[in-house]
Amino acid sequence: MAASSANPIRERIHLSFLSAIFLGIIQGVTEFLPISSSGHLAVLQNIFHMQTAEGHVFFDVLLHLGTTVAIIAAYWKDIVYVIRDSVGLIRETRLPVSQPRQAHLGARLLMMLFFGTLPLFLILPVHDMVEELYYNTGFIGAAFLITGCILFISDRMPRGRKNERTMRILDALIIGAAQAIATIPGISRSGSTITAGLATGHTRGYSMKYSLLLSVPAVLGANLLSFIKALKGGVDWSYLPEYLVGMLFAMVVGYFSIVLLQRILKNGKFGKFAYYLWGVGIFTLIASLF
Repeated sequence: MAASSANPIRERIHLSFLSAIFLGIIQGVTEFLPISSSGHLAVLQNIFHMQTAEGHVFFDVLLHLGTTVAIIAAYWKDIVYVIRDSVGLIRETRLPVSQPRQAHLGARLLMMLFFGTLPLFLILPVHDMVEELYYNTGFIGAAFLITGCILFISDRMPRGRKNERTMRILDALIIGAAQAIATIPGISRSGSTITAGLATGHTRGYSMKYSLLLSVPAVLGANLLSFIKALKGGVDWSYLPEYLVGMLFAMVVGYFSIVLLQRILKNGKFGKFAYYLWGVGIFTLIASLF
């Protein structure tokens, strides 16, 4: 995020353990529940001047790394299977044609994750413009309202049957496009990608698994760019204990948020979050006026 001395919100501020824990909990809860972690963090930071920009960009990186570890912990069996199956496919290409071939669903899922990640590259030319939206509280409020509408529609979609065996490349690109749009603060990444999965005819369980696995390369790539940017801007290492505590809370709370989301989605109660987002959106729009 570009710094500007004319904007008091972006000034370097003190980060206490309490603030670090609070932001870690917010990150862990909102990253996976379909209510937009980026939107909530941006609104809290803008309204209460808890901004992590400037001296604490590195803290933002660690918060997202914590929730990424939570995904790996929740889906480690699937991740190991994808890796092993992909290696097995490479080895199988060296076998004689007469030997029987396996389905290699893990390798197929890896291919779908690759195609689902491609739409993110369309955001790179407008990345700076998207980052500026994080300081526009009114815009984020409107985005909350839009996300609420997306979730309201999701529960009313017919149950699909597609999974890793029948998913198409076009499906992956559509879900990936939803993820790219969700880089806008206030648009839930999990909400939009899971809804896109349901809209393309996939089962609820697979839609969630694909959505969260798709976020791993996206978050790691964004974290790498932010990490380089943080090092260039300077990391305040005196706050390292606060950073690590915040990351730990984001990781633990994030894991239990994934478990909760699995139950909510299975019971078809995904759209209940729409009412929360509509309330938060209205509050945010009012707060932006002051």
